[in-house]
Amino acid sequence: MAGAPCPIEVMRQVIDRLHAPEVTICYGMTETSPVSFQSAVDDDLELRVSTVGRVHPHVECKIIDPETGGIVPRGVAGELCTRGYSVMLGYWNNVEATDFAIDAARWMHTGDLAIMREDGAVNISGRIKDMIIRGGENVYPREVEEFLYTHPAVSEVQVIGVPDARYGEEVCAWVRLREGQHATVEELRDFCRGQIATCKIPRYIRFTTEFPTTVTGKIQKFKMREISIAELGLVADAVKTA
Repeated sequence: MAGAPCPIEVMRQVIDRLHAPEVTICYGMTETSPVSFQSAVDDDLELRVSTVGRVHPHVECKIIDPETGGIVPRGVAGELCTRGYSVMLGYWNNVEATDFAIDAARWMHTGDLAIMREDGAVNISGRIKDMIIRGGENVYPREVEEFLYTHPAVSEVQVIGVPDARYGEEVCAWVRLREGQHATVEELRDFCRGQIATCKIPRYIRFTTEFPTTVTGKIQKFKMREISIAELGLVADAVKTA
C-alpha cells in the first residue's frame, strides 16, 4: 500500500487471510526520510488498522488549521506538520518549493489532513487538495471510501469531488466490484442512506475495472476528476462560479 492510505477493511483481510497478525502501518514522506509515525505490533487491532500509530522518537508533530496556522484540538481535522532530524534540508536547487513546504521554524507541511486521538495515535483522513466542499460542508473522501469498502460487492473504491453549479462540488465514487459480484448505483446509494451523512452519499457512481495510476501504482485522482467531468458533461470551473 506504499504511497496511499490503506483502507481498514483491506488491513483486516491482510491480517485474517494472509495470516499476518503483526502487520503495522507507517506514515511519512520521501521528504521526511521517510517514516514519522508507526503503530506497534502490540497495539490492539483497532489502533493498528485504523490509525498510523504515534509519532516516532525524536520527531515532533502538530496538527494545524490550514487557514489560520493555529494548532487544533485533539479530535479535530487539520494539516499534519512534522519537525526533527528526519526532515529534509530542502529540494535540490528549488528554494521556492522548499520555502512552500518548510516554514521558518522548520516545520514540514505535509499537505495531509489528520486527526490526533486522545491517546496520541493519528488518523490520516486525506489530502487537503482532495477534500470536497459540498454546500459548505467538508467531505473527506477517505471517510466515504472506508464506508463503501464494507459493502460485500466492492473490491476497490476511490472518491473524488466534481464541480456542481448548485453545491460547488458533488461526491463522485469510482467503484470496482469483486469478481462475480453485481451491484447497481441505487443499491450502493441505498447502502449509504442512514449510515453516513446525506452530503457524503455519492451523487455520481462510476463502475470501472481500473483506475488511472502512476508507474508506481499510485492513484491519480486528478485524472479521475478530468475523466468524470468530461463523461458527465460538467463545467470544470463550476466551483469558482457557483
